[in-house]
Amino acid sequence: MLSCEEFITKNKLFKRGEIIGVGCSGGSDSIALLHYLAKNQEKFDIEVVAIHVDHEIRENSYMDADFVKEKAKELGVRYYKFRVDAPKIARERGLSLETAARDARYGVFKSLVQKGLVDKIALAHHMSDQAETILMHIFRGSGVAGARGMTAISDRIYVRPFLNTSKEDIYQYLDENHLDYVDDYTNDDITYNRNFVRNVIMKNIVSRWPNAVQAIVNFGQAVKEDDDYINKQIYADAIIAEDKLVRIPISYFLYDNAIVIRTIFRAVKSIGITQDIEKRHIDAIKNLALNGENGKKISLPFEAVAVKEYDYLTIYNRHEEKATFEAPFKCGEFDLPNGQKLVVKRVKEFATNEGQLVLDYRKVPKDAVWRFRQEGDIFTKFGGGSKKLKSYLIDKKIPSRLRDSIPVLASGNEIYAIAGVEISDKVKVEDAPTAYLVEIKK
Repeated sequence: MLSCEEFITKNKLFKRGEIIGVGCSGGSDSIALLHYLAKNQEKFDIEVVAIHVDHEIRENSYMDADFVKEKAKELGVRYYKFRVDAPKIARERGLSLETAARDARYGVFKSLVQKGLVDKIALAHHMSDQAETILMHIFRGSGVAGARGMTAISDRIYVRPFLNTSKEDIYQYLDENHLDYVDDYTNDDITYNRNFVRNVIMKNIVSRWPNAVQAIVNFGQAVKEDDDYINKQIYADAIIAEDKLVRIPISYFLYDNAIVIRTIFRAVKSIGITQDIEKRHIDAIKNLALNGENGKKISLPFEAVAVKEYDYLTIYNRHEEKATFEAPFKCGEFDLPNGQKLVVKRVKEFATNEGQLVLDYRKVPKDAVWRFRQEGDIFTKFGGGSKKLKSYLIDKKIPSRLRDSIPVLASGNEIYAIAGVEISDKVKVEDAPTAYLVEIKK
């Protein structure tokens, strides 16, 4: 594992004093990484935290979580556990289970960094993973950008200390340190693309060419070096970036194809699209720029759209991350993501102005919180009669673009108040000497 230390130092994966969250499934690679970094915290001057994400794909997945928790305890490091319903996400978003699990997992990692609980996330990708990734990207038609493979650092927060370490070295490290790990039987399911590449394609390739993994990784490195050089030839004014929008002058589509392709890749990346852009998308964008009529649009992955606008090709991202909000049920002022405030105060006068609500706080369950609406929410209308919150908001003619940003007072899926709209019949004021007044202020 000495090459691992050299790789970490050469690529400056860690800064002194950083908190490094190790994504740990409990498998051989992540257990080796967790152990290695935990044992070398002082050498790298970092603090290591174990992070386990349960995707709820297997009925006994909780056992993996318990295993990682015990390992973290043995190593004396903090442990965070999260659960995501990957099968549900896959159904709702029309994704493969593999993609849904990855998106959910990275969503957890990103939120931990945003909340300041960790500074970076260490992932256990190794040389064989790199070779598989390069092949998968080539098969999907991602071109040179995909043939580069994974990088030691990506998005400034993900680091891969084992990227230059072989699978054989990892197994040797596990043996030398008497480390056990869990085997996920879904790793043998070749209906997953990654498993098919690993267990069928790579297995056959290595049986014929034993040094294939190293050769593919070397190829990826050579591609990266060439790609980096060509990217330096792109003019600074080729891309005009704004918030979730980027413009490319049509004249730049007349340059050599190698420059045009990289300009497009850089443009889409600047608006948050870092994967699933393939050669067919690049060709469609080029054709739109050079041959399309003014105003013509094409759709791209992740809700992005490219449109020809006179002398520019504009690409914009329609996707908006769903805002989150949660606040305790008590008197005070609470900041909302849209810049407004939710105001709750005690009153004796029950007359209200438009947009104000008065409710009997004594009738509200102790576990109630303010949040945004969720699937399954139920609301009992003032005067009686329950229905789904979504249906009630439609009846009230609340625009769909606003429904996800209205604070609701909830206990489980029972809604007791919809700020600025209505209270539930279950919390109406009858004989209370005081009540809570709720309103939203700009």
